[in-house]
Parts: sequence; C-alpha cells; structure tokens
Amino acid sequence: MPKTNRASERGFTLLEMVCVLALIAILAAVLLPFVPRHTTRARLQAYVLQTAALLKQDRNAAIRRGTAIATLVDPGSRVIRSGAGADMVRIPDDVQFEALLPRTCNQREALSTISFFASGMSCGGSVALMRADVGYEVRVNWLTGRIEIVSRSAN
Repeated sequence: MPKTNRASERGFTLLEMVCVLALIAILAAVLLPFVPRHTTRARLQAYVLQTAALLKQDRNAAIRRGTAIATLVDPGSRVIRSGAGADMVRIPDDVQFEALLPRTCNQREALSTISFFASGMSCGGSVALMRADVGYEVRVNWLTGRIEIVSRSAN
C-alpha cells in the first residue's frame, strides 16, 4: 500500500491566498461607498472651534476697523460665513444645526446675523451644533461680545 504524503496537503497555496485577498478587495471596493460616514465627536468639536474662531475673528476685525461687522448664520444652507473675509464653516447634514439670533440689532433687522460693533459689543446670539449623543453651543454675549463654548446635552 503506497504511503500518502500528508505534508503536501496541509495549508493553502499562494495562489489560493491571492485569490481570497482579491475577492476581499473587490468586495471592499464595491461596499465601501455605501457605508454611512457619520461625523465623529472630534470632528463635531472641530466644527464648534471653527465657528468660535470665525466669530472671534469678526469681532476682532470690527474693533480693528472701527466699524460694525455682521457674521451670517444660515441654518437653512448649513453655513456660517464671515462678515470680515471669505472664511466660512460648512456644517454637514448629519449634524443638527440650530441658531438663536436676535430679530433686531441696533434698531435694524438682524437678518440671520450676529453683529459686532467697533466697541467690541454685539447684539448676541448662539449657534448650537449637535449629533445624537453630544452637543455644543457657541454663545456670543450681547453686552461684551465675548464668545464662549458650552457643552450641551443633545435631545
């Protein structure tokens, strides 16, 4: 009775491994675009910091230039746009975006803006950015123009 060589039957060949890896790569290439991409907590914090920085930049520009500057806050188009320059923050669709803005500022309609004056004062307002488990609010003090970030529980 001939002996069978069991050593040659163990394991996988290189060709089998390459074929399996190729199939996995093809499946990943096909399915990866369908995996939802959610805003991470760190990315949400980055949007909040960018918003606060843009507001501070506009406040500083108003003081430096000696004139009023209005920052546009548009939850409909999901954009916060600087009144002093071309900077803007675009908020992704999976982030809940709310704004509490004054109706009038300096006896004029505010029109979805947070205004800063040459004195550094403001008419105030707040911008809230939230996702399912976490939220932040960027507040502009109406008297001092101070910008602060406050953690807020998402509802």
